[in-house]
Amino acid sequence: MKKVILCSVAIMFSLSLTNVFAGDAAAGQGKAGACAGCHGPNGVSFADIYPNLKGQKEGYLIKQLKAFKDGSRVDPIMAGMAAGLSDVDMADIAAYFSGLK
Repeated sequence: MKKVILCSVAIMFSLSLTNVFAGDAAAGQGKAGACAGCHGPNGVSFADIYPNLKGQKEGYLIKQLKAFKDGSRVDPIMAGMAAGLSDVDMADIAAYFSGLK
């Protein structure tokens, strides 16, 4: 019985996570314009010092943007870029870049 309950809880938890990262890629494309200066217009950077965002996992991109915003990941340029982003903005931008193949 404990295994059934544990499996049910695990399934419910995993299903709830899918909605956490559900951004709007079309909206994200418009919001990602500022990213193009370093990360390229299609998420492929012009210089090796800037990471490619194209095809990155949506959850990873959101996590990194939140870390720049809250200061747990330090980069003066990205801190400034992330400062004005809402959670919805971050999810939309992440959906856009993760959807690029």
